[in-house]
Amino acid sequence: MLPFPDVTVRYGQGTVIMFNNSARGRGYCSQMQVGRCLALVLGGLLVAGCSNETPPSSPSVAWGPCPADVVEAGPRGDQARCGVLRVPHDHASPDGPTLDVAVSVLPATGVRRGALVVNPGGPGSAGLDYGVEKAAKMPDAVTAAYDVVGFDPRGTGRSAGIGCGPAGGLFDHPAPDPVALGPAGLTARGAALAADCAAAVGPARADLGTAATARDMDLLRSALGEPRLSFLGVSYGTWLGASYATLFPAHVGRMVLDSTVGPEDWTAFGHEQARAMLAARDAWFSFTAGRWGVDAGAVVTAYAAARGSLPVGALGPAEFDAVVYRTLSRTERWAPFADALAALRAGDPAPLDALRVPDDGSERSRQAANRATVCADSPLPSASRVGADVADLLTAWPPPVLTGLETLPCPSWSPPREPVRFGSSARVLFTQAGLDPTTPLAGARRMQGRFPGSPMVLDPDARSHGLFASQRNPCVDSAVARFLVDGTLPPETAC
Repeated sequence: MLPFPDVTVRYGQGTVIMFNNSARGRGYCSQMQVGRCLALVLGGLLVAGCSNETPPSSPSVAWGPCPADVVEAGPRGDQARCGVLRVPHDHASPDGPTLDVAVSVLPATGVRRGALVVNPGGPGSAGLDYGVEKAAKMPDAVTAAYDVVGFDPRGTGRSAGIGCGPAGGLFDHPAPDPVALGPAGLTARGAALAADCAAAVGPARADLGTAATARDMDLLRSALGEPRLSFLGVSYGTWLGASYATLFPAHVGRMVLDSTVGPEDWTAFGHEQARAMLAARDAWFSFTAGRWGVDAGAVVTAYAAARGSLPVGALGPAEFDAVVYRTLSRTERWAPFADALAALRAGDPAPLDALRVPDDGSERSRQAANRATVCADSPLPSASRVGADVADLLTAWPPPVLTGLETLPCPSWSPPREPVRFGSSARVLFTQAGLDPTTPLAGARRMQGRFPGSPMVLDPDARSHGLFASQRNPCVDSAVARFLVDGTLPPETAC
């Protein structure tokens, strides 16, 4: 393959030279800036996370080619442009050290009305490719009117993504059975994870958290030239959007919060979610009974027996629970899990093992950023509170799914710099699946109450996580599209 010419772009007072994946190779650093080296490569974007440079007085993004994963994320990916936004490590010290936030933009296909920033959830998930991916599912009227902007939140992906080294054994397989460990064993593993994160990440842990990312988003709004931020946040993205609306109510444009996390703290959310997962699992038992041609009690017995038969190779009860957790969030995953459980009963663990999320580098970074964010967002829970939640859940049968209890390390974490808070006069639009176990409706309603006058578009019978431009509900999608394009905020609606 012949190398393409180099492209030089300007960012603030510095110069960045971008290469494709030619003979000079991925990640080649062409020019040293103060305290950092940044290479943008067509085949992959490498962002060194730290800089001693002062952020530009007017935030800006130098746009250039996108890495392959962004280009391949949707049918218009070749039209996307990518760059970096320099932000302070600590927004209370805006002239201090900085980090670079990776940003992508997919241009509007019609008459542009502005930019729509999107976030896929998490916390800990990268989102640079999400703008291209989500745009492919949005109503045409929305992508005609908006540039769709994705970004990797600080500490994730190409925005100085972090890792926690051994992570307290989080990626050792098969992991110990969380039910057998009980409250004391789980909190001890959480403390080990916290210690490994402290050793691997160091003081930079204090720079993470939802409020800091919300402040980055306001700099991004300014860099995009938008007087107000239009935003679509899904799952954790609703916490991020709600935090932004609380910190910058006068800067809120047309904001959609889809599948909303409750407003209290991550420990309360984890317990509420785990209880909702038990109800969703009961529904899956009934679904599988129909698929297998047996009664639900037989499925319950088979499920408990299959879990109890593990480990087989690297597949143990903890890995089984992680598959269940992921399965229950989307109904299209129910049948594959039912079939994989049938195969496991017949002595073949391969189909179930294939449903696991690979422990690759991106997943390890996501898990690290997840724990760093949840522990940075709220006053730290006590070990006794976390243990009491575990003890309450252990009364369930079959054994509960404890995968979503992400604050187990937090009693051993350093105190948060800026705990998240919610509530303002900004009016936003909530969308919600009524039976979503990942972000239960009760919590979404409590968050809605923090933003008076903000309606919810509800699909009361939907069970899958993520509603707008996800479950192909014309009632939901048209209501959201009208709001984003015309500014028409719908009344409280059941679709």
